[in-house]
Amino acid sequence: MFKILKKTQFSEKVFEFRVHAPRMAKAAHAGQFLMVRIDETGERVPFTFANWNAEEGWIEFIFMVIGKTTECLSKLNEGDYLQDVVGPLGCPTEIEGDRVVILGGGVGLAIAYPVARTQCEAGKEVSVIMGARTKDLLLLEDQFRALPLKNLFITTDDGSYGEQGVVTAPLERLCQAGEVDQAFCVGPVPMMKFSTLTCEKYNVPIIASLNPIMVDGTGMCGCCRVEVGGATKFACVDGPDFDATKVDWDDLGRRQGTYRAEEAVSKQHYEEEACACHRK
Repeated sequence: MFKILKKTQFSEKVFEFRVHAPRMAKAAHAGQFLMVRIDETGERVPFTFANWNAEEGWIEFIFMVIGKTTECLSKLNEGDYLQDVVGPLGCPTEIEGDRVVILGGGVGLAIAYPVARTQCEAGKEVSVIMGARTKDLLLLEDQFRALPLKNLFITTDDGSYGEQGVVTAPLERLCQAGEVDQAFCVGPVPMMKFSTLTCEKYNVPIIASLNPIMVDGTGMCGCCRVEVGGATKFACVDGPDFDATKVDWDDLGRRQGTYRAEEAVSKQHYEEEACACHRK
């Protein structure tokens, strides 16, 4: 059993849990994930490490209420217990180059933050681009601002905060200025697809952290399969990070769209905004 030490509510449907897990906290790395089961009859669901503290023995993960399990999670409080928390799973994020840009969209910012922090700790020149549909859905701004970043860009689809538009606009400017050695992106599939197209225009390598449907997190179920470079990979054991230029984004989008309404909601907006940016 894993005790919930702290519960934070960022918006109506977005929450963060801090959970007591000493062994996991000592082994966690940026980019890895964990599997959570609420009780003995609950389903297993994956969440990425948003933060951890090896000395104090806790890990944190962020989730959005989109189904039955996350709805049940949101009703738990500090002092309650989770049946199972398994991890760390997946491969840690590895980014080459001294000038790095980290792009995070929506709940993907929970993944982008530890990656950005790790790159800063490695002494790299780090730029972060944060994106959300609206100001209320922007996560971890204070945490990002506390990092020694070279640049911090904020975009919102509706213009309620920061720059109106999508993350590919500031990405385009950085690439055009020759200020990026490698990029990392995580968020909705359309956002990652068009970030990749933008980087390809300038021959900038880009890594994508993929979040396909996942059941067991150990490669046994095959639900998280993705097509990368013409080969089938499993995001839980081969990833979740992949060379974004080799990902079959259309295939991934179709699979995600079967179950995830937010992919369909964001698709048209990104196609309109990012396509225009890509054609410039």
